[in-house]
Amino acid sequence: QVQLVESGGGSVQAEGSLRLSCAASGRTFNGYTMGWFRQAPGKEREFVAAIRWSGGDTYYGDSVKGRFTISRDNAVNLVYLQMNSLKPEDTAVYYCGARPGYIMSFDYLSYDYWGQGTQVTVSS
Repeated sequence: QVQLVESGGGSVQAEGSLRLSCAASGRTFNGYTMGWFRQAPGKEREFVAAIRWSGGDTYYGDSVKGRFTISRDNAVNLVYLQMNSLKPEDTAVYYCGARPGYIMSFDYLSYDYWGQGTQVTVSS
């Protein structure tokens, strides 16, 4: 049974940094794409970044390019999201998702597995 557990959220001032982690378990993830999404109150779940578990190719949403970095550590089955130069509009619950295949989809409906989310709050 696939399980994804996010951690690392918190409160930070604008221009600060946070690193989120997603612990993945329950299967081998070779051939999977891992994604980070976020959801603010009253808004749809928004694509943030994705990474291919095999090979490490990455893809970013326009609003976070140049500020966020997604990475993974295959040895310990962790996916990271390093967030720098945070803005108040980055405030949201951040979710880790997993989908089979190599397509780095920005459509949250195409992801099969989700974590419970971690809150990120950025104050001005």
